[in-house]
Amino acid sequence: MGIFGRKTNDTATAVATLPVDPALAALTGQYAIDPAHSSIGFTVRHAMVTNVRGSFAEHEGTLNLDGSNPGASSATIDVKIASIDTGIGDRDGHLRSGDFFDAEQFPLMTFRSTEAAQLGGDKYRVTGDLTIKDVTKPLSIDLEFNGTATDPYGNERVGFEGSAEILRSEWGLTWNAALETGGVMVSDKVKLNFDISAIKAAA
Repeated sequence: MGIFGRKTNDTATAVATLPVDPALAALTGQYAIDPAHSSIGFTVRHAMVTNVRGSFAEHEGTLNLDGSNPGASSATIDVKIASIDTGIGDRDGHLRSGDFFDAEQFPLMTFRSTEAAQLGGDKYRVTGDLTIKDVTKPLSIDLEFNGTATDPYGNERVGFEGSAEILRSEWGLTWNAALETGGVMVSDKVKLNFDISAIKAAA
């Protein structure tokens, strides 16, 4: 089942009109991301030899799905930087400080989609603007649509999971420390991970 419009081969921005599937059309509506059953996290190389994983406990967002015109679907995400959690309190405090995110001055990381395309099957790419520390740059997120379900409380849900890679230095996250054996303490490349469950708003 498709969600977003497929790009044509003619241009990078043209979106083909897909036949309207009744099951797809039924998904049309606004959805709120359920933070209790979603996660937004990251993975970064530490000291050149291992990965550190973390997540943001507080986030919110919306999905606007248009089943009759899937290319018109959109997404927004707001992440509270102070909620960062890597499992180590001192490290989390350092990440919140001016060396990294400066959470006091820049409390939110945001994403606003600008376009979406079907890559094939249930795989999609959503492109938009990622803002960190008042720096806004384009970001493409590769997603897989995990389907729909009605939970025991009668909520209609949709699920997506996906990832993207960024160079943190492009958003002003430049702190580092040199290692005696060569290399640096924290890699520039960061993998962002998204596991999203969203609830459809009542009609």
